[in-house]
Amino acid sequence: MSRYFSLIGRLLIGLPFVMSGLGKLAAYGKTTAMIAAVGLPVPPLAYAVAVLVELGGGLLLILGYQVRPVAIAQAIFTIAAAVSFHNNFADQNQMIHFPSRSGPFLFRLASSLAGE
Repeated sequence: MSRYFSLIGRLLIGLPFVMSGLGKLAAYGKTTAMIAAVGLPVPPLAYAVAVLVELGGGLLLILGYQVRPVAIAQAIFTIAAAVSFHNNFADQNQMIHFPSRSGPFLFRLASSLAGE
């Protein structure tokens, strides 16, 4: 039974990352422009890292492969994205989607599901 709960947890956390990564793949120009607009250096590299962590990491998480390192990488990425892109606390939309909320869940996932 615990195995199924682990899979459900990985799906609930991994799928939003996969969907976000796919969205970035479909909008290269818009995504790199947004990265450049916040002043991050080398937008194409930042784009590649974002797609790798979101799409690749999300798929690995769902599959249950290397859960601990993937979840830690995604937690760090999520916190960095929150600081860089979702830091306007007056904007309700950003607060609804404030990604740092998932950071603690990813750290918890990394500690509880590793080695399965």
